Parts: sequence; C-alpha cells; structure tokens
Amino acid sequence: MSITAERRTALIGEYRTNPTDTGSPEVQVAILTERINNLTEHLKTHAKDFHSRRGLLMMVGQRRRLLDYTKRKNQKRYETLIGRLSLRR
Repeated sequence: MSITAERRTALIGEYRTNPTDTGSPEVQVAILTERINNLTEHLKTHAKDFHSRRGLLMMVGQRRRLLDYTKRKNQKRYETLIGRLSLRR
C-alpha cells in the first residue's frame, strides 16, 4: 500500500521545482496521488477494510487542500500539475 523509497525519490525528482526541492506542493501532491492510487487498488480487493478507507479519504482531502492552495497562489502551476497527474479538476 505504501510507496517504496525509490519510487518516492523518483517522484520528487520528476515534480520538484528546483534541485533542492523536496516539499513543494507539486511534490506533495504527486506523492499523495501515488499513495491514493495504490490504496484504491488495495480497496478493490479488500472492500471491507474501513480503516484504510478512512486513511484514503483523509489523503484525498489533504491533496484537495494542497491543490486549492496551489490554484490560489499560481493558476498556471496548478493547471500544469493537474495535467501531468491526469486529475479531473
């Protein structure tokens, strides 16, 4: 369900805004999206895992808040990010 250290490093490298960036909203949203996708697959086979479902909903809410923040601060970065992650909004 969680992502490996190598995958996390790859996501940070792909979405960072400068060479020392590890915590920008883009990186955080990319990592959350990866975790959400993994947890969604887990819940397809384990439908009654309500504790993991709650964690999923909390992660979706956190991602939504980060995306709202990014949209408020810089509309262009927001549109680029949701395009790269293939998010609906």
